[in-house]
Amino acid sequence: MTYTELVNAIKAYTENYDSDFESYIDTFIRQAETRIYNSVQIPALRRNQTGVITSGNQYLSAPNDFLAVYSMAVIKDNNEYVYLLDKDVNFIREAYPNPSDQGLPLYYGIFGPTVSAGVISNELSFILGPTPDEAYTVEMHYYYYPESIVDAASGTTWLSDNYDPALLYGSLREAYLFMKGEVDLIQNVDAKYNEAMGELKRLGDGLERQDAYRSGQVRVKVT
Repeated sequence: MTYTELVNAIKAYTENYDSDFESYIDTFIRQAETRIYNSVQIPALRRNQTGVITSGNQYLSAPNDFLAVYSMAVIKDNNEYVYLLDKDVNFIREAYPNPSDQGLPLYYGIFGPTVSAGVISNELSFILGPTPDEAYTVEMHYYYYPESIVDAASGTTWLSDNYDPALLYGSLREAYLFMKGEVDLIQNVDAKYNEAMGELKRLGDGLERQDAYRSGQVRVKVT
């Protein structure tokens, strides 16, 4: 489903072609995407990025589009990956009370907003423990919000290409709430949305996290 097809479907399902309603359709779509992306861990939410931590600096800025860490690793000179463990800031402070105690980082924690030149930004930063004793390359897999179909130059996204029912019914839910639709109508759309989300969750949190070799084939109990 393309962006144009989605917009036309929203107007057709709701039978609403009012210009004021149409001006909010992009908002309905964005709200639906946000809800979906916070409910299912689909592959489109993952991104990989490398950076460099410097000697004597125990802080690392998060990418601008960062939401949550999937994994973080320090790459040593021999290309060996050392995966860091997620810990609270208080654990790192207690384990390494003196920032001048340096070594290969083993832990990380979300420290708080990034501060640059005294200005607090909306982006987060990490604290490492111990403080790096030299410059290391860091590779991080993390969750982020992918580009909205509203902004996509191609007019499509992973979600619209692979499982558009969730996007359609999620957008319709927002549309009917905007229209202050009948309770039974909203409930029907909610039911279709929840059905679609259940199927998407089966894909993102189930099928894509196992294979027949390790987990065996899916079986339905015969009675």
